[in-house]
Amino acid sequence: MLWLVSLHTAAPRLRALGFCLTLIAWNAMGLAHGAKAAEANPLSGSSRAVTRVFFQDVESATLLWADLLATTPPRLSTPQIVEGFPQLDPQRQSLVQMAAADGKLLVGVRDDEDGEFQSGWVLIDSGVAEEDHEDHSHWYYNSAPKVLATKLDAAQGNPAHLYCYENVFYLANDRIGGFTRLDPTAIPQDADEAAIQSLAAFHTGGNGHITLAVAGDLAFATWMSRDEANARRIDATRVAPTGNTEIAYSFQANSGRLHGATSAGGKVFFAPAAGIDWIDVAASAQAASETVVHHLDLGSEDDNAYRTGAFLNHRGYVLFLAGRGPQSFLGMIDARRDHVEVIRVALDVDPLSRASAPAVVHTRSFGSIVTVFHDHPQDVDAPNVASVIQLDPNRDGDFTDARLLKRIEVGPSRVEGHGGHHAMVTDAAGRFALISSPGDASVQVLSIADLKPQATETLPFRPGNVVAIGGRGPIR
Repeated sequence: MLWLVSLHTAAPRLRALGFCLTLIAWNAMGLAHGAKAAEANPLSGSSRAVTRVFFQDVESATLLWADLLATTPPRLSTPQIVEGFPQLDPQRQSLVQMAAADGKLLVGVRDDEDGEFQSGWVLIDSGVAEEDHEDHSHWYYNSAPKVLATKLDAAQGNPAHLYCYENVFYLANDRIGGFTRLDPTAIPQDADEAAIQSLAAFHTGGNGHITLAVAGDLAFATWMSRDEANARRIDATRVAPTGNTEIAYSFQANSGRLHGATSAGGKVFFAPAAGIDWIDVAASAQAASETVVHHLDLGSEDDNAYRTGAFLNHRGYVLFLAGRGPQSFLGMIDARRDHVEVIRVALDVDPLSRASAPAVVHTRSFGSIVTVFHDHPQDVDAPNVASVIQLDPNRDGDFTDARLLKRIEVGPSRVEGHGGHHAMVTDAAGRFALISSPGDASVQVLSIADLKPQATETLPFRPGNVVAIGGRGPIR
């Protein structure tokens, strides 16, 4: 595959050729190893899966899937392109965030003309079914993934951020000042593409580069604007299955450059230029005049206030990263408390790296843990490692005793702009983790029981965002 690397680093025309050759390489690989592929066919009915993994291929702007098979050690089936996935132009379009709910996967698509070329979304049936037994679930891998509906045109506003609240998707439509709500549980089994598209309901709220939090029937959408009047603006819009073009009310954060929002414990948290702002939803659910914006200071360095850019929710806590290099830390907020404060765990990141891509999972051996990667550009000489933080060592539900558990070695990152970061996903039961490393296209399978690697494989493409759906179960 070395020839593909050289093509991908050449001129755009050659990179497009590299995309075609990549597809040929996958097909040739399947033909050359036909007997072996048939023997390990994840849909043969003779295997069991640990989870199903979806990979974004950065170079070709396409989506592939593979099953992590329940072998010893676990291994990936041959990656395959999702059936019906649209052929995008990798020179003009890119895949952005994706999320899973109710056995379905939504993927955002962005273009290079502020949404005036072809942007929007793709909805996929994962082929994985969950049988819920309250205290546990049974999983069945009934079919190969396939596209259910696609919405790509010049009217989707060039989405970047995608959220899932209460198993409902919310896709930010940056350039048209709003967001799209799509409830996968409301899609009938026999719905065709047109019927699914009709369920995607647009709401007005936010602008520029929208981040979004939903609490109850209210969505809070942020603005990214150079206009002083809107630089700190947050819109509150009532969500409805049929959409809503009226903003209920708006209010101002304490500072601008808003980039991050989430809801937990009856509160909504925002990531402005300095620290963290938050509101109490019940006390702010009627009008701007009733909205009190509280603030949490994260400290500063060289007169530059620390900020965060994204949040992660786990068991009533809001988790985030802040600081730089050796001053980097994992922050935790217990959103269930009336008066919130920040709990910190130092990460001691190399000065040339940046704490990135936190992933949380609840384990039998360690309780809840968070993995934080120390990412950097590929040409930077810095350790390829991740910090593992144990959130609740005494397992009393209080994270004030959180501690750095260990560091693990991982493959290289390849940070370029917003991309090139590691990704970590786990099966539904939290037994195995899969870590993708875009610097060398490797995938490491980790046992969560002892945090030790079980296997490492190399993908025939450079992985971007990754999502896993399902737990151990039969492949039918």
